[in-house]
Amino acid sequence: MGLNLPVPAVTIGLLLASNLFMTLAWYGHLKFKTAPLLSVILISWGIAFFEYVLQVPANRIGHGHFSAAQLKTIQEVISLTVFAGFSWLYLGEKLGWQHGVGFALICAGAWFVFHDWG
Repeated sequence: MGLNLPVPAVTIGLLLASNLFMTLAWYGHLKFKTAPLLSVILISWGIAFFEYVLQVPANRIGHGHFSAAQLKTIQEVISLTVFAGFSWLYLGEKLGWQHGVGFALICAGAWFVFHDWG
């Protein structure tokens, strides 16, 4: 018995999960600066594998409902959202007003990508 979820929900859910893995792979090692670089690279690569396991199906499922440009835009907005939370919660970095303005401008760009200009 499978769930018949809407394509946008499946696509966005998979992209969100994939970005959690990729953010951890790319930035998680920053708390372990004394770890050997080769070890960090291999561990990050292993974590990134799971990003691809989720990202590829997300794009395959979503394409057709979304254009490739829309899929990339969704991925970027999710990526920045996940990264903002990660950098604040995991790395302890503060987010300032300039981050909010930059994110708002990126969201405005996403609106242009998704707007039907007919």
